[in-house]
Formats: sequence, structure tokens, C-alpha cells
Amino acid sequence: MTHYDSLLAKIIVWAPDRPAAIASMRRALAETHVRGKGIATTAEFLHDILDHPRFRAATNDTALIGTATSSGGTRLAG
Repeated sequence: MTHYDSLLAKIIVWAPDRPAAIASMRRALAETHVRGKGIATTAEFLHDILDHPRFRAATNDTALIGTATSSGGTRLAG
């Protein structure tokens, strides 16, 4: 059992179209810094999702996350 809220922060972006919103989210993630001993983030995983062709084409569904997490790594296959 954890003794803290695992949601350290929530980042929400807006842009006039999907490619601009993805670029804005990538920039926001790159500018986010979390410091502290033993603190892990999902930033790399989120970058991978943002780069995935299915996500970029808006043809993704929750199966994309299931596939990514069952592979054991954060790098997603296209």
C-alpha cells in the first residue's frame, strides 16, 4: 500500500488542432522536472504514446496502453 497520492501532477494542453496539441504536450513534458530520491514518473512512456502512429492518427484506443504495458518496456512498437 502506498502512503501518498501517486498523481504528482496533471498536465493539460490545448491547441487548435491535434498536431499542435501533441507538440504542446511534448514541450510541457520536456519542461517538467520532478526531483527527489526514488520518485519515478511516466514521462518517457507518455512521450512514446505521443509519438505512436495510432495516437497521432487518432485511431488509438485503450488497447494501445495494454499492448504497451504488457510488452514490459516503455518503447512502443509502431
